[in-house]
Amino acid sequence: MNMQYRRDFLTALRLALKAKFLWMAIGVVLVVALAALLSSYFGARQPATVALDVGFSTIRLLMPLLIVLLAQELFSHEFDKRYYLNSLTYPRGRHSLLLGRFVAMLAMLLVLLLVLGLLQVVLASFIGGLYPQATPVAMGQPYLVVMLFMALDLLVLAALATLLGVVASTPSFVLIGTFGFMLVARSYGAIIDLLSSGGGQVGNAEGYRASLGVLGYLLPDLGALDIRMLALYGKPEFLPADWPWLLLSSLAYAIALLALAVWALQRKRFA
Repeated sequence: MNMQYRRDFLTALRLALKAKFLWMAIGVVLVVALAALLSSYFGARQPATVALDVGFSTIRLLMPLLIVLLAQELFSHEFDKRYYLNSLTYPRGRHSLLLGRFVAMLAMLLVLLLVLGLLQVVLASFIGGLYPQATPVAMGQPYLVVMLFMALDLLVLAALATLLGVVASTPSFVLIGTFGFMLVARSYGAIIDLLSSGGGQVGNAEGYRASLGVLGYLLPDLGALDIRMLALYGKPEFLPADWPWLLLSSLAYAIALLALAVWALQRKRFA
């Protein structure tokens, strides 16, 4: 059984390299570096803070795109181009194919996230050395916590993209579904907070808030996983009070999506 997972893991790595994942990852690193460096010129008082903030935003925008491209290559094209006629010929369980490739996709994403995290540390130190500021960014334990929450955000999106890659009839639906889910899951919590604080400026704010509150039972609050303020200013009050529940609920949601993907692949009928 371990050999099956290992074989599927290595196959997924070869497919990703064949799909030029390495070049796409290098492109993401360059875009993040340029965005952080150029934005620091617009932060007259706190250039390192501005650079780190823009770097986080760029990572949260580009990494989901890589997730979609990997899911399309490892899962959607597997069924769309009938590669399963070869990959499922051997005496193996379908779940080993899915889990092996999912672990490979997640490993590549986490390695890239680690590289981007180290890049931001270097850039923040470089910019902070050139332009000292009164409140330096917190690049120690707070920064590690921020990156951990970001990794969990990517885990949920990767599990969703895997599910869509199994059940979708076209690869484009993986893109639409993943980004649609991401936009809603990252924004509805902030909209609810806005309606709660400034409800007097919006007609029927209570009704809107109740309608959006239903999403809290269906979707994880990925917006709450963005705790970059903890690293930007180093103040512990920026860490959500319910962070243990936030971590557990997001992790459970990712596991549920992955289990649903395994179930869907087990019941999938091939023409």
